[in-house]
Amino acid sequence: MTELDFERRKKPKSDLNMTPLIDMVFLLLIFFVLSSHFVLHRGFNIKLPESKHAQSQREDKNIVFVKEEGEIFLNDTKVRLDSLAQSLKASMNRKGSRIVVIRADEKVDLGLAVKVMDAAKQAEAQNLVIATQVGDGKN
Repeated sequence: MTELDFERRKKPKSDLNMTPLIDMVFLLLIFFVLSSHFVLHRGFNIKLPESKHAQSQREDKNIVFVKEEGEIFLNDTKVRLDSLAQSLKASMNRKGSRIVVIRADEKVDLGLAVKVMDAAKQAEAQNLVIATQVGDGKN
């Protein structure tokens, strides 16, 4: 045995098996993708009125959208004003929440907004929230 053979044997083998590391990275990636829930807020192009004192609300409520043209939507479904109260009542029973959020465009006629509020009260809503956006009020 020569001195060169002895030197080769002394060096430890430095093979690093990357397969378990790659497996763990993929498992963590799959875990985070499956455990995180993606919140997709569907909505309509509505410019909300501004308020200095707007507060954040939970999104599990019954949301009534009133577009500038006067179209009314309950969550994602278009409804007529005369059937809004029945639709709201059914939605409140389904969701178990008696809170109604009105998201009306700032250019909506005040009379239509009042009729929507009346329909919410007729559907026996406990709380009525008018959605606004935070602004400085200088408009």
